[in-house]
Amino acid sequence: MKPILLTLTWLFSLITTSHAANIVIMAVEEPDNYDAVNSMNAFAANELRPQGHQVTVVVGDKPVKHHFEGLVAALKDADLLILFSRRRFLPKEQMEAVRAHLNAGKPLLGIRTANHAFIPRPKDTVDAGLTIWPEFTHDVLGGENTGYETKGLPYTVSVTDGIQTPLLEGVNAANIRGHQSLYKVLPLAADATPLLIGTAGAGASTPPQPVAWIRSYGPNKARIFYTSLGAPEDMRIADVRRLLVNAVKWSISSKP
Repeated sequence: MKPILLTLTWLFSLITTSHAANIVIMAVEEPDNYDAVNSMNAFAANELRPQGHQVTVVVGDKPVKHHFEGLVAALKDADLLILFSRRRFLPKEQMEAVRAHLNAGKPLLGIRTANHAFIPRPKDTVDAGLTIWPEFTHDVLGGENTGYETKGLPYTVSVTDGIQTPLLEGVNAANIRGHQSLYKVLPLAADATPLLIGTAGAGASTPPQPVAWIRSYGPNKARIFYTSLGAPEDMRIADVRRLLVNAVKWSISSKP
């Protein structure tokens, strides 16, 4: 992990004025994806569009599994990509559109299952014409995907020692409880700044894990925010929704 204090440059960029943005959300509806489509539609309707943002929710598996109809066109003018999808292997053109967005220095906000968004399991068969990106978790998000803790729940959440950032403005970590599994994401990339830490209780064998962090990706410094929060119980917590709103504002803030 990088030192816990944000650099002056990052702090300055956090407080610059943000603007109404064109936001694309990738989500997929399946039993193991935490009701992502409904939660993202609600987040768009209740938190993003009232701030003037244009939001396009692109739902995966349409018309067939692993296909995100309209994604390529939507990303051409997107200011921000929000990713809440798991184990989907995109047609080449769609995966190239995601890569192009990031390579252009445009930001990405990853929610929960984004940490295994493009990773197949050993038993998965990847059909011809589909592409995987197993390095995405490590190279882009800056964390790992090594399992999850299901004991000692609900886990508690606390602010990383020494962190003072507008990303946590209005967020009371003491109100956040993680009722779903605590993702094992360590070690983080050296340039990642952990914001929130999740700690499981009695019976757990997993040490405290970052549950929200920021970093940049690529030569054009695409801003990356990731949180392993995002289960339905999490999205009912006002402080979690505020965290995501703050992350959107940070992602699209004018650079100094």
